[in-house]
Amino acid sequence: MNWNNWILSHEVGVRLAFFFGIFVVMAIWEVLLPCRPLSVPKGVRWANNLGLVVLNSVVLRLLFPAAAVGVAAVTQRHGWGLFNYYDAPVGMALVLSVVVMDLVIYLQHVMVHAVPLFWRLHRVHHADLDYDVTTGARFHPLEIILSMLIKFATILLLGPPLVAVVIFEVLLNATAMFNHSNVRLPTGLDRMLRWFLVTPDMHRVHHSVEDDETNSNFGFNLTWWDRLFGTYRDRPRGGHLGMTIGIHKYREQKLVNRLPGMLALPFVAPVSGYVINRRAWRNDDEA
Repeated sequence: MNWNNWILSHEVGVRLAFFFGIFVVMAIWEVLLPCRPLSVPKGVRWANNLGLVVLNSVVLRLLFPAAAVGVAAVTQRHGWGLFNYYDAPVGMALVLSVVVMDLVIYLQHVMVHAVPLFWRLHRVHHADLDYDVTTGARFHPLEIILSMLIKFATILLLGPPLVAVVIFEVLLNATAMFNHSNVRLPTGLDRMLRWFLVTPDMHRVHHSVEDDETNSNFGFNLTWWDRLFGTYRDRPRGGHLGMTIGIHKYREQKLVNRLPGMLALPFVAPVSGYVINRRAWRNDDEA
């Protein structure tokens, strides 16, 4: 069997199976053992957050029908990229590709908090008034396009195996839903997992309305990068039940929990308080 052809033929099905499987598991977990009470009716938020997910899926399919695995196939066919140029062993190329692509996602996340133009897009993700499994997939279409282009560039430079790209995509989606879920792990298990995997309690800090807490814990999958680059924060100062989720200025549901408002959010109001390189931070009304 030609595994590359199999991957190209079944990549979408594999990703969808993992997406829906993890989504259902985390959604049930949130109902049975929630960490925080929700402030907005779940039906309203879920309809609009998932509506944005569907819109993004359509946009990506129209603009990039081959997706990331298609770009990886092209690099392999032409011998482009580091691992193809040096003909690296498949096992080594697979592991290093997943780790490097995770580092790129971390750096991209820091970038969208540091560049005011990109923060305009990314604040759609942060403006959610609650924090649950749907928050993990709530991104503006323009940020999704930017992320895909960065992913393409990374694949062209690395030349990863096709299976590494699929594994990375599955891990990214699965861990994003896991660590955005409204669940809390037992303290001992959370501490153990945090040495390599971003947990819900760790990433929830990143969704605080407080700017110094928002600009911490950027990792989506591996925790190493936050620890290595000094952006790790153990817990919110107000505790997980006392912290406020979202952005100070944007608390109106029609803007932050309705699809038209979410699509318009990057184009309204100035940007200042939450952007990393704006040192005159304020904890009041600018975001």
